[in-house]
Amino acid sequence: MNAIYYIGLDIHKKTIAYCIKKIDGTIVSQGSVAAERRALSKWMSELPGPWHGAMEATIFTGWVYDFLKPHAVELKVAHPAMLKAITVAKKKNDRADAEKIADLLRVNLLPECHMMPEELRELRRVLRYRNMVVNTAVKMKNKMSGLLMEVGALYDKKRLHGKKYFGTLLERVEDVPDSVKGLLKLSRNGFEMFDGIQKKLVAALRKNKMIKERVERLMSIPGVGEIMALTWVLEIGDVTRFSSSRQAISYCGLCSGQHESAGKEHRGPISKKRNKHLQSKLIEAAKLAPHWNEQLAVLHEKESARGNRNRATLAVARKLVEYMLAVDRRKTDFQWLKEAA
Repeated sequence: MNAIYYIGLDIHKKTIAYCIKKIDGTIVSQGSVAAERRALSKWMSELPGPWHGAMEATIFTGWVYDFLKPHAVELKVAHPAMLKAITVAKKKNDRADAEKIADLLRVNLLPECHMMPEELRELRRVLRYRNMVVNTAVKMKNKMSGLLMEVGALYDKKRLHGKKYFGTLLERVEDVPDSVKGLLKLSRNGFEMFDGIQKKLVAALRKNKMIKERVERLMSIPGVGEIMALTWVLEIGDVTRFSSSRQAISYCGLCSGQHESAGKEHRGPISKKRNKHLQSKLIEAAKLAPHWNEQLAVLHEKESARGNRNRATLAVARKLVEYMLAVDRRKTDFQWLKEAA
């Protein structure tokens, strides 16, 4: 029977440090390999036998994971924050980090994090790129307003970004330097370009058969739009990884940090250990959802009466998480409780 080997990988941009151990902790080999597919193929061909592997989640982890996974008995990805808490030490270098990961894997104490399928990660990359493009388009819009304010030009804020009004404004505006008019035109062209790109990206995601049905189910919830549904699907992935709505709410960053010691409990501000992409979209959706959802409007009004509108927004965002989690688990369209009874 072939021995099983345990490999810890410390991944960086140009190199990957590795440590190969037996089940009893004996080091078989240590070293580094170039972070390239050809070098990794050669390295794998020289491995002594079947192996389990583990690596820390970084920006470079995705392609390495996809490349190595078909060749491993099992490949895991470790949660960076939890890994640091476990392995904190005075001595830190790539070889030592790889050895610690191998040891945690070997004794089954690795703090594993969820790794989405490659197909979903590809779509998630597109969505995140779209969000970056939207943020850039917003900067272009703000720059146009800023340029007009700098030279004291009068304009209608609500109509400024309409194509017809903007063209008319440039013709009739007085005492505006030609350089500013040129910058306004450049900003307008930039805004139109970025806006067109984001629409194409959303259209491509909308037509994808892998997620289309799931997104449409989520959009049956009053107050959940297309971008919110897409964000939920592509950031959450497999919804069964959350055993309760409290876990999902915590993952979305909609609850405060907890510190408890000697029977004393202290609640801090909203935790920064969260999925920031989901958190931002949920907060945006929570501000608009009460206009479309009667139950959320009542909840928002009730929480606002206590004197804190931010907490009211958070309460609505948490309720949206509960709605989407329920729809995703049941794989049915949203129904009000009285209709489902």
